[in-house]
This record gives sequence, structure tokens and C-alpha cells, in this order.
Amino acid sequence: MGYLSDYTYLKDHFSLNEKMIPLYDGAFFLYNLPFESENYCILPGEDQYDDEGEIFPRTPDYQNAISPEINEILNLSDSRVYENRFFNYSVFQPRDIKKSKKVIILMHGLNEKNWVRYLAWAKRLMELTGSTIILFPIAFHMNRAPADWSDFRMMNDLKFIREGLFPAIAGSSFANVAISTRLHILPQRFFWSGLQTFYDILQLIRLVRSGNHPLIDADAGIDFFAYSIGAFLTQVLRLANPGNMLSRSKMFLFCGGPVFNRMTPVRKSILDSEANIALYSFFIEHLENYVKSDKRLAHYFSEFHSEGLVFKAMLDYNKMMEFREQKLRSVSEYIMAIALKKDKVVPSYEVLNTLMGADRDIPIDVRILDFPFQYSHENPFPLDLRIEKAVNESFNEIFNIAADFLS
Repeated sequence: MGYLSDYTYLKDHFSLNEKMIPLYDGAFFLYNLPFESENYCILPGEDQYDDEGEIFPRTPDYQNAISPEINEILNLSDSRVYENRFFNYSVFQPRDIKKSKKVIILMHGLNEKNWVRYLAWAKRLMELTGSTIILFPIAFHMNRAPADWSDFRMMNDLKFIREGLFPAIAGSSFANVAISTRLHILPQRFFWSGLQTFYDILQLIRLVRSGNHPLIDADAGIDFFAYSIGAFLTQVLRLANPGNMLSRSKMFLFCGGPVFNRMTPVRKSILDSEANIALYSFFIEHLENYVKSDKRLAHYFSEFHSEGLVFKAMLDYNKMMEFREQKLRSVSEYIMAIALKKDKVVPSYEVLNTLMGADRDIPIDVRILDFPFQYSHENPFPLDLRIEKAVNESFNEIFNIAADFLS
């Protein structure tokens, strides 16, 4: 089957609520497994924080005041959001495999609300590599967010309120008003929710290594296929490599790879301009001042937390360059990236700048490809019957390269 037919079939059959779904007449199975995050208490909303005996006061509830109407709906106590703590994650498993020996964790992009477009990606990776594919949601994305944040009428009303408050706003939409407002109110959420996801993935890997995962062998190889902001998170995971848990893990980056300040996420489906300004102001222009006044953030950006140091090194291209490039060089054989020539969110030359280094002497395999049809970062494989053959060929090209690297 081609990409479009797989997309349609899997969209019609996918559900996060069924424990097991046979697909393509039982050729493979989709499982939905429950997960309880043990790491929710790192998020804003707790009265105090304990990191191995060191106590920190409550995280600020907001950095920027927006409006009472919006705050009431979107500025929740993050650590108390039930859906972010208790959720299902999906697993694609080939037929006749009881305990998989090889796993690929598929990481999605920013402001994603459902897995539909990734299902055909997962199927193709599974077919080409024989691996089990795990679709793992980032904190407050996919099914880890309250349903209200995807309610068209409610979010559209908030969009108009937001546009009234910020008349010069660009990229505003009902689809991004929830994430844009929440990051605008408290830019630190970008770090804390990313850190929760970081720890959640380690929690999942520890479950596998314990031998208690129902579908995966304790000694299974674990690799990553990561797209967009999922690539950023995977880079932090792989470069930090806590407890050497990921020393053998490969990561394939698709439309991802640059440091934070070399990406341009202002799009109706991603972030609006006011959120982007708030993030840039906090993490690029004034981070050192905020760190001086926030002892908990300073603690996580110190030598006590390698993941925080790596995150900090992945923020600004011109800062911590030697540290970042040494880390990338040390794992270069485990990384491969494909960038798209017409990608405006993650420019291909910025993928090169970060992954291959300022002197282009880091031996990471980075390839820049182009497709013979109109595409975008947000929609690399358009669902258009008029270009179906070309989309199939381009889709197959990307996933054949990925499968060769990850096999």
C-alpha cells in the first residue's frame, strides 16, 4: 500500500482506548499500554520541590500576566493535570513476536494533538526494520492534555481575546492558542515539561530493562526516530545519556537538529509570535538573570544535572559551543539527520551548523533533500491525489534511509 492508503486505513482503525487492535488482517498489532508518570511533581504547581534532599520553593505561577479569562482556563497547576500524569501510549508490534528484541521510539513535533499522521510512519519503520515502534507523547501533547485545549469553540473564543490583547500578534490560531498562551504566561514550562518527558522516557526504559514490559525484551536495542521538537528532546536525551542508559542508542532526526534559537516556530499550527518572543526573551536574552533569581532552575542547569547542562547548551548557537560540539562529536556515529530544503521552521543550513559544527568537522551524516512538490515543515507528505505518486516516492526515500540507519 502507498502512503495515502496507509494513512487513510490507519486513521480509520486507530484508537487509544482499545487495549489491542489487529491491523491489516492481523499482519501486525497495535497495543495501547497504560503509563503513570512518576515525574509530574517536577512541574510548576507544587508547594515545594525536593531534589535528593535539596528543597526549593514553589515555582512562580506566571512570568507574564495575560488576562483573567485566559488564565482561568489555561494557566492550570501543571503538576495537577490528570491527563498528563495518567495516559496510554501506543505500540506497533509485528505478528508472531511476543517480546521484541528491537525497539524504535518515535518522537513527534510541537503542539501535536493526535497521532494520525505518524501512524503510517510507524508502520513503515516497523515493516522495514522489524522493530517494535513506540509512539510516546511529550508532556501536555497528544492525549496528555485536557480535552478543552482541543475544543474548537472554546479555543477560537480565546484566540479572539488574545488577538485583542496583542493587536500585532502573528501566527495566531485556535490550534495554537493553548500552548502559545501557556508558554507566554510561563516560558519555563518549555524546560519543565521537556524535563518531565525526559524522565518519563527513562522511566519507560527502566521498565524495559527490568524485564517487566509486556511486549519488549529486557535486552532489547532501543533507538529513536525523532521529528521536529522531538528531535531537540531526543538530542538532549542522547547527549546527556544518564547512567549510560543510551550508550548504544541511535537517533535518526527528521526535520530537526538545530539549537533552539536557530528554529522559527511561528506558525498557525505551532506557536504564535507573542509566545515565541516570550520564549526567546527568557531562554536567549535574559536567561542568566532569571537563573540568578530562580535557585531551582540554577540547580538543574548546573553540574548536578547533565540533562540541564545539555539543554542549556542546545539553546543558543553562540553559547557553550565547545561543550555542545564535543558532546556531538563523541556520539557522531549514532546520529543521522535529514533536513528538507524548503523547510522554513527548521532551516536545512541550521541543521548543518549545529550537527556538523561551526567548522563542519563533526562527522555526523546530515543530508539535505528536496521533494518535487509543494510541502512544508508541518506537512512534509501532503495528502493530495494529484501528487500521490511523487509523495509515495519521497516518503519511501526518507524511510528507506532511516531504516537502513536504524536496522
